[in-house]
Amino acid sequence: MAQRRSRGIKEFVAVNLFLAPSLIGFSVFYLFPFMVGFRYSLFDSPIDGSFVGIQNYLDLLANPVFRQAARNTLLFTGISVPLNMLLSLGLAMLLNRKLYARNWLRIGFLIPLVVPVASVVYVWQMLFDLNGSLNGILAGYGLEPRDWMESGSAMAVVIVVYLWKNIGYNMVLFLAGLQNIPVDYYEAASMDGAGSWKKWRSITLVYLTPTTFLVFIMSIINSFKVFRETYLIAGDYPNESIYMLQHFMNNMFKSLDYQKLTSAAFLMAVIIVLLVLLLFLAERRIGKSIG
Repeated sequence: MAQRRSRGIKEFVAVNLFLAPSLIGFSVFYLFPFMVGFRYSLFDSPIDGSFVGIQNYLDLLANPVFRQAARNTLLFTGISVPLNMLLSLGLAMLLNRKLYARNWLRIGFLIPLVVPVASVVYVWQMLFDLNGSLNGILAGYGLEPRDWMESGSAMAVVIVVYLWKNIGYNMVLFLAGLQNIPVDYYEAASMDGAGSWKKWRSITLVYLTPTTFLVFIMSIINSFKVFRETYLIAGDYPNESIYMLQHFMNNMFKSLDYQKLTSAAFLMAVIIVLLVLLLFLAERRIGKSIG
């Protein structure tokens, strides 16, 4: 017993020594700044400020610009994430079959992950600019040109950019999940007379549940990263339909309004963490029912 306990202590120390560099880096560059920011959100000034509690959060929720940014972010996530999952699942199922140049197609869908964002933005600007390629094509059909990034169509443009950037990554995850489903299940279902739709619904979707939750979480997280592309295409103050929470926080930082910045950042972080925790709990419960 004493020898087993000593071995357990040694393993515990060894594990923590290996984890120490990552834990220190995470604490210094993420956890500590986050806590400092949360402290700023409870004071009326970052320097010699007075404690005001949740007043900064109440002022933030009453801010019409913040509410507009929150609505746009929620709308963008609500549209782009389901589209991303459906398209990436469809591509994964297509490329899971015997298809001509299948490996090249897989590589092609992964190219957006390795191309620098700044260089790709120029392509999108040339495509959607008032004098860009898309308007040139529309003019050839007798249609009026439009400034896509300064109209109600700006949200559709950002969704297209998000899908182009993230479909390949999610497709690979779904493809890995599809290839991990034993072929015996499909053969047994065929012997029982099950059709393609029933096999897809009862086998494919069921055993893709863990992968689907992972893709869902990654899609939500990546939807908050679309600010880079939107900022480079449309600037600090884009059309109001694509003014996101990241724009709001970036502009608050430039104006040195740390109270609104830290309050908005903490609210967004809490919402994301709660959403991810709920998804993990749901995934665990569904996984137990499948098991």
